[in-house]
Amino acid sequence: MTVAAPPHRPEGRRRLAGTARVRTALAGAAGVAALGLVAGCATVGPAGAASGDAAGGGGVVRVVAAENFWGSIAAQLGGAHARVTSIISNPDTDPHAYEPTTADARTLTTAQLAIVNGVGYDGWADKLLATNADSGRTELNVGDLVGVRPGGNPHRWYSPDDVRQVIARITADYKRIDPADASYFDQRRSVFETQTLAPYNQAVAGIRAAYAGTPIGASESIVTPLAEGLGLKLITPETFLDAMSEGSDPTAADKTLIDRQIREKQIKIYVYNTQNSTPDVIAQVDLARQEGIPVATVTETLSPARDTFEQWQVTELQGIAAALKAAGAR
Repeated sequence: MTVAAPPHRPEGRRRLAGTARVRTALAGAAGVAALGLVAGCATVGPAGAASGDAAGGGGVVRVVAAENFWGSIAAQLGGAHARVTSIISNPDTDPHAYEPTTADARTLTTAQLAIVNGVGYDGWADKLLATNADSGRTELNVGDLVGVRPGGNPHRWYSPDDVRQVIARITADYKRIDPADASYFDQRRSVFETQTLAPYNQAVAGIRAAYAGTPIGASESIVTPLAEGLGLKLITPETFLDAMSEGSDPTAADKTLIDRQIREKQIKIYVYNTQNSTPDVIAQVDLARQEGIPVATVTETLSPARDTFEQWQVTELQGIAAALKAAGAR
Protein backbone atom coordinates (compact mmCIF):
# COMPACT_ATOMS: atom_id res chain seq x y z
CA MET A 1 0.00 0.00 0.00
CA THR A 2 1.34 3.41 -0.91
CA VAL A 3 0.61 6.01 1.75
CA ALA A 4 0.39 9.58 0.57
CA ALA A 5 2.16 11.95 2.90
CA PRO A 6 -0.02 14.76 4.27
CA PRO A 7 1.29 18.31 4.42
CA HIS A 8 4.37 18.66 6.61
CA ARG A 9 3.83 19.50 10.22
CA PRO A 10 5.41 22.78 11.22
CA GLU A 11 8.35 22.30 13.59
CA GLY A 12 7.29 22.45 17.22
CA ARG A 13 3.65 21.70 16.55
CA ARG A 14 3.61 18.37 18.36
CA ARG A 15 2.68 18.24 22.04
CA LEU A 16 1.51 21.86 21.83
CA ALA A 17 -2.19 21.30 22.44
CA GLY A 18 -4.66 24.11 21.95
CA THR A 19 -4.96 25.23 25.56
CA ALA A 20 -7.91 27.50 25.02
CA ARG A 21 -9.86 24.76 23.26
CA VAL A 22 -9.01 22.30 26.03
CA ARG A 23 -10.29 24.72 28.65
CA THR A 24 -13.53 25.13 26.71
CA ALA A 25 -13.94 21.38 26.45
CA LEU A 26 -13.20 20.94 30.15
CA ALA A 27 -15.82 23.49 31.06
CA GLY A 28 -18.33 21.75 28.80
CA ALA A 29 -17.46 18.38 30.29
CA ALA A 30 -18.14 19.55 33.80
CA GLY A 31 -21.62 20.61 32.77
CA VAL A 32 -22.68 17.69 30.63
CA ALA A 33 -21.19 14.90 32.75
CA ALA A 34 -23.75 15.51 35.45
CA LEU A 35 -26.52 15.10 32.89
CA GLY A 36 -25.25 11.66 31.82
CA LEU A 37 -25.53 12.54 28.14
CA VAL A 38 -24.11 10.32 25.43
CA ALA A 39 -22.69 12.02 22.37
CA GLY A 40 -23.82 10.89 18.93
CA CYS A 41 -20.33 10.45 17.49
CA ALA A 42 -19.37 7.97 14.83
CA THR A 43 -18.94 4.49 16.23
CA VAL A 44 -16.79 1.56 15.29
CA GLY A 45 -18.18 -1.96 15.24
CA PRO A 46 -16.83 -5.37 14.30
CA ALA A 47 -16.91 -6.46 10.69
CA GLY A 48 -20.13 -8.24 9.86
CA ALA A 49 -21.99 -7.18 13.00
CA ALA A 50 -23.89 -4.11 14.08
CA SER A 51 -22.06 -2.71 17.10
CA GLY A 52 -25.28 -1.73 18.84
CA ASP A 53 -27.06 -5.11 18.53
CA ALA A 54 -26.61 -7.28 21.60
CA ALA A 55 -26.35 -11.03 21.00
CA GLY A 56 -27.53 -13.60 23.50
CA GLY A 57 -28.76 -11.15 26.14
CA GLY A 58 -26.62 -9.02 28.36
CA GLY A 59 -25.75 -5.42 27.63
CA VAL A 60 -23.83 -3.22 25.28
CA VAL A 61 -20.79 -1.59 26.85
CA ARG A 62 -20.24 2.05 25.88
CA VAL A 63 -16.56 2.39 25.03
CA VAL A 64 -14.59 5.47 24.04
CA ALA A 65 -10.99 5.22 22.83
CA ALA A 66 -8.91 8.35 22.48
CA GLU A 67 -7.29 6.89 19.33
CA ASN A 68 -8.62 4.54 16.70
CA PHE A 69 -5.80 2.00 16.87
CA TRP A 70 -6.97 1.03 20.37
CA GLY A 71 -10.59 1.57 19.34
CA SER A 72 -10.28 -0.95 16.52
CA ILE A 73 -9.03 -3.61 18.91
CA ALA A 74 -11.74 -2.79 21.46
CA ALA A 75 -14.47 -3.03 18.81
CA GLN A 76 -13.31 -6.43 17.62
CA LEU A 77 -13.02 -7.79 21.14
CA GLY A 78 -16.42 -6.41 22.15
CA GLY A 79 -18.35 -7.56 19.10
CA ALA A 80 -22.10 -7.13 19.46
CA HIS A 81 -21.76 -6.31 23.15
CA ALA A 82 -19.73 -3.13 22.73
CA ARG A 83 -20.40 0.21 21.09
CA VAL A 84 -17.01 1.79 20.46
CA THR A 85 -16.29 5.40 19.61
CA SER A 86 -12.80 6.53 18.61
CA ILE A 87 -12.21 10.25 19.06
CA ILE A 88 -9.15 10.50 16.80
CA SER A 89 -9.77 8.67 13.54
CA ASN A 90 -8.55 11.11 10.88
CA PRO A 91 -5.08 10.05 9.62
CA ASP A 92 -4.11 13.71 9.25
CA THR A 93 -4.82 14.50 12.91
CA ASP A 94 -1.87 14.87 15.27
CA PRO A 95 -2.87 13.09 18.50
CA HIS A 96 -0.20 14.98 20.48
CA ALA A 97 -1.71 18.35 19.66
CA TYR A 98 -5.37 17.40 19.31
CA GLU A 99 -7.84 20.04 20.45
CA PRO A 100 -10.89 18.30 21.96
CA THR A 101 -14.37 19.67 21.48
CA THR A 102 -17.18 19.83 24.01
CA ALA A 103 -18.75 16.87 22.21
CA ASP A 104 -15.51 14.91 22.70
CA ALA A 105 -15.61 15.74 26.39
CA ARG A 106 -19.21 14.55 26.68
CA THR A 107 -18.45 11.34 24.81
CA LEU A 108 -15.36 10.49 26.82
CA THR A 109 -16.66 11.34 30.28
CA THR A 110 -19.91 9.40 29.89
CA ALA A 111 -18.30 6.16 28.66
CA GLN A 112 -18.45 2.98 30.69
CA LEU A 113 -14.94 2.13 29.51
CA ALA A 114 -12.48 4.87 28.52
CA ILE A 115 -9.24 3.84 26.79
CA VAL A 116 -6.38 6.32 26.61
CA ASN A 117 -2.82 5.77 25.49
CA GLY A 118 -1.16 7.70 28.29
CA VAL A 119 2.58 8.46 28.63
CA GLY A 120 1.85 12.07 27.70
CA TYR A 121 0.60 11.13 24.24
CA ASP A 122 -3.01 12.20 24.81
CA GLY A 123 -2.84 14.38 27.88
CA TRP A 124 -5.99 16.18 26.73
CA ALA A 125 -7.94 12.96 27.38
CA ASP A 126 -6.57 12.69 30.92
CA LYS A 127 -7.72 16.26 31.60
CA LEU A 128 -11.20 15.55 30.30
CA LEU A 129 -11.55 12.40 32.39
CA ALA A 130 -10.42 14.28 35.48
CA THR A 131 -13.48 16.55 35.23
CA ASN A 132 -15.70 13.61 36.15
CA ALA A 133 -13.40 11.35 38.11
CA ASP A 134 -16.10 9.79 40.30
CA SER A 135 -18.38 8.61 37.50
CA GLY A 136 -17.79 4.91 38.19
CA ARG A 137 -16.48 4.26 34.69
CA THR A 138 -13.58 1.92 34.04
CA GLU A 139 -10.44 3.55 32.68
CA LEU A 140 -7.62 1.85 30.82
CA ASN A 141 -4.41 3.84 30.56
CA VAL A 142 -2.15 1.80 28.30
CA GLY A 143 1.08 3.38 29.55
CA ASP A 144 0.20 2.52 33.13
CA LEU A 145 -0.79 -1.01 32.12
CA VAL A 146 2.50 -1.82 30.41
CA GLY A 147 4.66 0.03 32.93
CA VAL A 148 5.88 2.93 30.80
CA ARG A 149 6.19 6.01 32.96
CA PRO A 150 5.82 9.66 31.88
CA GLY A 151 8.75 10.62 29.70
CA GLY A 152 8.96 7.14 28.19
CA ASN A 153 8.14 6.16 24.63
CA PRO A 154 4.35 6.52 24.22
CA HIS A 155 3.94 4.57 20.95
CA ARG A 156 2.89 1.35 22.66
CA TRP A 157 0.63 0.10 19.85
CA TYR A 158 3.80 -0.60 17.88
CA SER A 159 4.98 -3.08 20.54
CA PRO A 160 3.55 -6.57 19.89
CA ASP A 161 4.03 -7.52 23.55
CA ASP A 162 2.14 -4.43 24.73
CA VAL A 163 -0.68 -5.08 22.26
CA ARG A 164 -1.15 -8.52 23.80
CA GLN A 165 -1.37 -6.98 27.27
CA VAL A 166 -4.00 -4.50 26.08
CA ILE A 167 -6.06 -7.29 24.54
CA ALA A 168 -6.09 -9.18 27.84
CA ARG A 169 -6.98 -6.06 29.84
CA ILE A 170 -9.81 -4.93 27.56
CA THR A 171 -11.34 -8.41 27.75
CA ALA A 172 -11.07 -8.38 31.54
CA ASP A 173 -12.67 -4.93 31.68
CA TYR A 174 -15.55 -6.07 29.46
CA LYS A 175 -16.19 -9.05 31.73
CA ARG A 176 -16.13 -6.84 34.81
CA ILE A 177 -18.56 -4.31 33.32
CA ASP A 178 -20.86 -6.90 31.71
CA PRO A 179 -20.37 -10.19 33.63
CA ALA A 180 -23.46 -11.76 32.02
CA ASP A 181 -21.52 -11.91 28.74
CA ALA A 182 -18.18 -13.06 30.14
CA SER A 183 -18.08 -16.23 28.05
CA TYR A 184 -18.88 -14.22 24.92
CA PHE A 185 -15.92 -11.89 25.56
CA ASP A 186 -13.61 -14.84 26.22
CA GLN A 187 -14.66 -16.33 22.88
CA ARG A 188 -14.09 -13.03 21.08
CA ARG A 189 -10.61 -12.79 22.56
CA SER A 190 -9.75 -16.35 21.56
CA VAL A 191 -10.83 -15.80 17.95
CA PHE A 192 -9.08 -12.44 17.77
CA GLU A 193 -5.77 -13.74 19.09
CA THR A 194 -5.67 -17.07 17.26
CA GLN A 195 -7.34 -16.21 13.95
CA THR A 196 -7.75 -12.47 13.35
CA LEU A 197 -4.22 -11.57 14.47
CA ALA A 198 -2.61 -14.60 12.82
CA PRO A 199 -1.28 -12.64 9.80
CA TYR A 200 0.08 -9.94 12.14
CA ASN A 201 1.77 -12.49 14.40
CA GLN A 202 3.20 -14.32 11.39
CA ALA A 203 4.58 -11.10 9.90
CA VAL A 204 6.27 -10.16 13.18
CA ALA A 205 7.72 -13.64 13.65
CA GLY A 206 8.87 -13.82 10.02
CA ILE A 207 10.85 -10.59 10.23
CA ARG A 208 12.42 -11.59 13.54
CA ALA A 209 13.44 -14.96 12.16
CA ALA A 210 14.95 -13.62 8.94
CA TYR A 211 16.39 -10.24 9.91
CA ALA A 212 17.07 -10.10 13.66
CA GLY A 213 19.97 -7.77 14.42
CA THR A 214 19.78 -5.91 11.12
CA PRO A 215 20.75 -2.23 11.57
CA ILE A 216 18.11 0.26 10.47
CA GLY A 217 17.54 4.01 10.56
CA ALA A 218 14.33 5.83 11.41
CA SER A 219 12.78 9.27 11.45
CA GLU A 220 11.40 9.30 15.00
CA SER A 221 10.76 7.33 18.17
CA ILE A 222 7.50 5.84 16.86
CA VAL A 223 9.73 3.22 15.22
CA THR A 224 11.58 2.27 18.43
CA PRO A 225 9.06 -0.19 19.96
CA LEU A 226 8.42 -1.66 16.52
CA ALA A 227 12.14 -2.25 15.94
CA GLU A 228 12.41 -3.85 19.37
CA GLY A 229 9.44 -6.11 18.64
CA LEU A 230 10.93 -7.15 15.31
CA GLY A 231 14.42 -7.71 16.69
CA LEU A 232 15.93 -5.01 14.45
CA LYS A 233 18.81 -2.78 15.59
CA LEU A 234 17.79 0.87 15.40
CA ILE A 235 21.01 2.90 15.31
CA THR A 236 19.61 6.39 14.73
CA PRO A 237 20.55 8.60 17.73
CA GLU A 238 17.81 8.51 20.35
CA THR A 239 18.12 12.26 20.80
CA PHE A 240 17.14 12.76 17.15
CA LEU A 241 14.25 10.29 17.37
CA ASP A 242 12.87 12.02 20.45
CA ALA A 243 13.32 15.51 19.03
CA MET A 244 11.35 14.64 15.90
CA SER A 245 8.57 12.99 17.91
CA GLU A 246 8.29 15.97 20.22
CA GLY A 247 8.49 18.66 17.54
CA SER A 248 11.76 20.18 18.69
CA ASP A 249 14.75 20.99 16.52
CA PRO A 250 17.30 18.18 16.13
CA THR A 251 20.94 19.01 16.69
CA ALA A 252 23.32 19.57 13.80
CA ALA A 253 25.54 16.83 15.22
CA ASP A 254 22.72 14.28 15.08
CA LYS A 255 21.83 15.21 11.51
CA THR A 256 25.47 14.92 10.46
CA LEU A 257 25.77 11.51 12.11
CA ILE A 258 22.63 10.23 10.39
CA ASP A 259 23.84 11.47 7.01
CA ARG A 260 27.08 9.57 7.58
CA GLN A 261 25.19 6.42 8.57
CA ILE A 262 23.28 6.63 5.30
CA ARG A 263 26.25 7.44 3.05
CA GLU A 264 28.41 4.74 4.59
CA LYS A 265 25.59 2.18 4.32
CA GLN A 266 25.62 1.56 8.07
CA ILE A 267 21.86 1.02 7.88
CA LYS A 268 20.07 -1.45 5.63
CA ILE A 269 16.72 0.37 5.46
CA TYR A 270 15.23 3.67 6.61
CA VAL A 271 11.76 3.77 8.18
CA TYR A 272 9.82 7.02 8.46
CA ASN A 273 6.45 8.26 9.65
CA THR A 274 4.68 9.85 6.70
CA GLN A 275 2.41 11.76 9.07
CA ASN A 276 5.36 13.69 10.46
CA SER A 277 7.42 14.47 7.37
CA THR A 278 9.50 17.49 8.36
CA PRO A 279 12.13 18.98 6.04
CA ASP A 280 14.87 17.19 8.02
CA VAL A 281 13.11 13.85 7.57
CA ILE A 282 12.47 14.39 3.87
CA ALA A 283 16.15 15.25 3.38
CA GLN A 284 17.12 11.94 5.00
CA VAL A 285 14.57 9.99 2.95
CA ASP A 286 15.88 11.58 -0.25
CA LEU A 287 19.48 10.82 0.72
CA ALA A 288 18.66 7.20 1.55
CA ARG A 289 17.03 6.72 -1.83
CA GLN A 290 19.97 8.37 -3.59
CA GLU A 291 22.30 5.96 -1.83
CA GLY A 292 20.18 2.95 -2.78
CA ILE A 293 18.88 2.28 0.72
CA PRO A 294 15.26 1.00 0.66
CA VAL A 295 12.71 3.15 2.47
CA ALA A 296 9.67 1.82 4.36
CA THR A 297 6.83 3.85 5.88
CA VAL A 298 4.65 3.83 8.96
CA THR A 299 1.86 6.11 10.14
CA GLU A 300 0.73 7.32 13.55
CA THR A 301 -2.93 6.29 13.22
CA LEU A 302 -4.88 3.89 11.01
CA SER A 303 -4.27 4.72 7.38
CA PRO A 304 -6.60 4.42 5.62
CA ALA A 305 -8.92 5.11 8.54
CA ARG A 306 -11.31 2.33 7.47
CA ASP A 307 -8.64 -0.34 8.07
CA THR A 308 -8.65 -2.48 11.17
CA PHE A 309 -5.64 -2.45 13.48
CA GLU A 310 -4.32 -5.69 12.05
CA GLN A 311 -4.85 -4.71 8.40
CA TRP A 312 -2.93 -1.49 8.97
CA GLN A 313 -0.10 -3.18 10.83
CA VAL A 314 0.27 -6.08 8.41
CA THR A 315 0.52 -3.69 5.46
CA GLU A 316 3.32 -1.80 7.20
CA LEU A 317 5.09 -4.99 8.25
CA GLN A 318 4.95 -6.28 4.68
CA GLY A 319 6.51 -3.01 3.53
CA ILE A 320 9.32 -3.34 6.07
CA ALA A 321 9.91 -6.98 5.09
CA ALA A 322 10.02 -6.05 1.41
CA ALA A 323 12.54 -3.26 2.11
CA LEU A 324 14.74 -5.63 4.13
CA LYS A 325 14.61 -8.19 1.35
CA ALA A 326 15.47 -5.57 -1.26
CA ALA A 327 18.43 -4.50 0.84
CA GLY A 328 19.73 -8.05 0.93
CA ALA A 329 19.69 -7.90 4.74
CA ARG A 330 20.75 -10.99 6.66
